[in-house]
Amino acid sequence: MKKLPEVNESFGELYRTLIGPIKSKLLLTGIELKVFNHLSEPMSADAVAEAIGTHPGNTRLFLDGLAASDLLEKNDGFYQNTAVTQTFLAEDSPTFLGQMYTRQAQMWDPALNDMSRLVKEGAPQHSPEADMGSEEMWAQFTVSLANYERAGVAQQAVEVVSELPEFPSFRKMLDLGCGPGIVGIAIVGAHPSMKGALFDRPAIIKVAATFIKEYEMEDRMEVLAGDYNGDSIGAGYDLIWASNTLNFARHDLDSLMKKIYDALNPGGVFISFCEGLTHERTKTDFVVLSMMSIALMGQDMCFDQGEIADSMLRVGFKSVRSRTLDAPWGAADLDIGRKE
Repeated sequence: MKKLPEVNESFGELYRTLIGPIKSKLLLTGIELKVFNHLSEPMSADAVAEAIGTHPGNTRLFLDGLAASDLLEKNDGFYQNTAVTQTFLAEDSPTFLGQMYTRQAQMWDPALNDMSRLVKEGAPQHSPEADMGSEEMWAQFTVSLANYERAGVAQQAVEVVSELPEFPSFRKMLDLGCGPGIVGIAIVGAHPSMKGALFDRPAIIKVAATFIKEYEMEDRMEVLAGDYNGDSIGAGYDLIWASNTLNFARHDLDSLMKKIYDALNPGGVFISFCEGLTHERTKTDFVVLSMMSIALMGQDMCFDQGEIADSMLRVGFKSVRSRTLDAPWGAADLDIGRKE
């Protein structure tokens, strides 16, 4: 009689990985159908189906899937948002992230749907300008990033900066690669008198200007448009903040770092908050996986841990202090450089 093989491992984790796309599709479909807008209070499946105009039976199955994914709670046949989905997936929330998640998934799709070919043949041949995407695309994505920065990212930045011993003496700061600018606005707003500048690509900086107006910071904030790799970033700053933006200069980082160093006043501080890959570029898993699509398309821009700090020291910063912090996108490296 043939014996069964000895099995000392479980395939459970592999199966959980396999159903991952189903959970992702449930989330994105819930956003598309605006399901979470209706579930701040308990509702039956039939009531939800009537509210969003869908098939009652399949709506119930769909809502059960969301509940199985811990995106909804179900009690006595009634469904309701969890605290997380109410905060981040209901459109009337100031921290609604549904638009950002949808755009992020759309950006990932081309590479994910063609992964085997990309692995076999490598990235397609095209220009760096094409890799960067259109100005319109960046502007649209920037709008969706505003709530992401409002949802804890800006608050964490304020905490980091306000703890610096130099903070009370700061007069002017720059948010380099600012995106929607919420972080820079928040840092300036936490100081009694400091002024600030937001720097990013022209289409993005137009979006950032709208948030300066929204937060009534026109008298303390200015905008600068350009490409930090080739254009001036201004001068006379006591603080320069850069969060997840130096990647576009990774292959000539020292040139940009010298520009940052020169733009600081004596005694000025530069802070980079960015991923730092470890374990031979396999961790953190969140960063590696979320950047997989763009990397397969030929834009592997993630930093190794210590890469940014080393560049700071090479261009002349007198000291660099680094530590790892938990961020919404996983663990990230906070590198603080001080100019002589």
